[in-house]
Amino acid sequence: MRTLIKFVNDILAIILAWWFAYLFRFNFEISPFYLASLVETLPWVIPIQAASFFWFGLYREVWRYVSLHDLRTILYAVLTAATTVPLALFMLHILAGVPRSVLMLDPILLLFMMGGSRITYRLWKERRPFGMNNNTLRGNPVLVLGAGGAAVRLLKELSRSVEWRIVGLLDDNLTKRGKILDGVQVLGPISDLPILVKKLGVLHAIIAMPSATHSERRIALNACSTAGVKALTVPSYDDLISGKITVSQIRNVELDDLLGRDPVRLDNEGLHRLLEGKTIFVSGAGGSIGSELCRQITKFKPAHLVFFELNEFALYNIEQEFRSKFPNMKMVFVIGDVKNQARLTQVFSQFRPEVVFHAAAYKHVPLMEQENAWQAVLNNVLGTWVIAQTSIKYEVEKFVLISTDKAVNPTNVMGASKRLAEMVCQAIQHPFFSGFPTSENIANEVITNTRFVIVRFGNVLGSTGSVIPKFREQIAMGGPVTVTHPEITRYFMSIPEATQLVLQAGSMGGEKGDREIFVLDMGEPVKIADLARDLIRLSGFNEEDIDIVYSGLRSGEKLYEELLSDDESTLPTPHNKLRVAQARQVDEKWLVELMKWLNENPVLSDDEVKRGLVNFIPEYSDLNSSKQFLL
Repeated sequence: MRTLIKFVNDILAIILAWWFAYLFRFNFEISPFYLASLVETLPWVIPIQAASFFWFGLYREVWRYVSLHDLRTILYAVLTAATTVPLALFMLHILAGVPRSVLMLDPILLLFMMGGSRITYRLWKERRPFGMNNNTLRGNPVLVLGAGGAAVRLLKELSRSVEWRIVGLLDDNLTKRGKILDGVQVLGPISDLPILVKKLGVLHAIIAMPSATHSERRIALNACSTAGVKALTVPSYDDLISGKITVSQIRNVELDDLLGRDPVRLDNEGLHRLLEGKTIFVSGAGGSIGSELCRQITKFKPAHLVFFELNEFALYNIEQEFRSKFPNMKMVFVIGDVKNQARLTQVFSQFRPEVVFHAAAYKHVPLMEQENAWQAVLNNVLGTWVIAQTSIKYEVEKFVLISTDKAVNPTNVMGASKRLAEMVCQAIQHPFFSGFPTSENIANEVITNTRFVIVRFGNVLGSTGSVIPKFREQIAMGGPVTVTHPEITRYFMSIPEATQLVLQAGSMGGEKGDREIFVLDMGEPVKIADLARDLIRLSGFNEEDIDIVYSGLRSGEKLYEELLSDDESTLPTPHNKLRVAQARQVDEKWLVELMKWLNENPVLSDDEVKRGLVNFIPEYSDLNSSKQFLL
């Protein structure tokens, strides 16, 4: 029915445009001869022009959302008809009676009538006559921080909102002051927010700066906090340009917005070579890093994705997610322990993975430091050895180990165990000993084609064991928020960024057989106390409402994390966010002794573990025993 109404509207426009073209040509006094020409030619003009409109798909448009694109399509359709009509009338031998000025005036009039009817309809539906914002009596008043492209789109998309009423824009660009964008004025700089909040009775502010730096977003958030308004923001620039969501889907400001970093630019061609059409195995697939790795891997169309996880509940959750999101992808969800050689052999022999991402690890520093030290070493070191050995046996092309910045000059068992895992992968890159190496089977040396890549990075927001969930719980309970030390500093990145760079390193590393440790660009370190303050403000409170209490450094915890040890340096790579660490290498004797220690001791106390670690990692220093523990 609506299509019919649109069609009738355009037929009337054709008739009126042709008639008015004659009227304008003859100053509204058409002679009988030309009146007869008008009547004779109109039955041919109507179907020719209507056919052009159908050809250009004018009746698939929605008039309520008519845009410049739709008006451009109308222009093309009218110009096509303006070319076709004279040609048809000439072939019918009735062109002689049509003045040339009529042929020129008709498309101009037709374009105005068709475009004008659509614009008038949209303005009527939006109740915004002549582009002025007419929602002054409805919705909550809100100020928008930013007056760029995102703000303009936000104004358009919220113009029909019953929830929000935009009363002004703020922008630090002097050239925009006083300007009116889509009926809304730029009132001043962002620093004027506290004054305007009181003047206009505003309780919310929307930060519409998706491409701004994290420091600029932090300034805007501080202004909101000072003004006492709830800060909201629009989706990120990457989400907007991907088309996944629109600018009107405003949300609360998150820590990622304040710790924001430049988007990761991936070598998609290299990643397709690494992943597309191959069987990919991910250990620790139910964890925060492992699960996000799997999400990123699906974009590159693997032939088969093997999820390997010890935690039943975590594996169940990830299975439910992936079965619903990727119903056509071949996937298998496997319960298993990376230390279990028989289970890994069963899985590898059945599915024959070509690329392995080893993300399974115990990584909570205080928990692994006391009562669980030996389990941390067994899981993180022996588990790495077993899965690496199995990968070599079944001719895996590439093995990627997920490591941590805590492996650098380690002061805790977790970091030391991850450094040992790095060194194990480095040691077995060229020689491989069948079974667990001992002094009796050193001669059984086999050269492997499996390429080992190690990726080292710092903390990720929202990962298992992160301080962020703990802070949120404490804030929800009314505080206090506990921070170990006022000067404790950490590197942070988002889980998607970390996993994307892991994949990038995996595609680049190991091509020449080098035992490479890739170090991710973690940006600038952040004080945990500042992080706590940001979360308090993002939750709508201030430090007067929620206290911050300093509890003292925990066992094995450093004030500052490092990405390189004292004897390491880095070399650049083709990717600006990845560098290769020149790490100290270990020999065959070292590997033999390590495996003997791991296999000949069924259980060790925490103190025995820490004494043993010093023998294999000279740079390891137990902060408690060396009395470097800071309070």
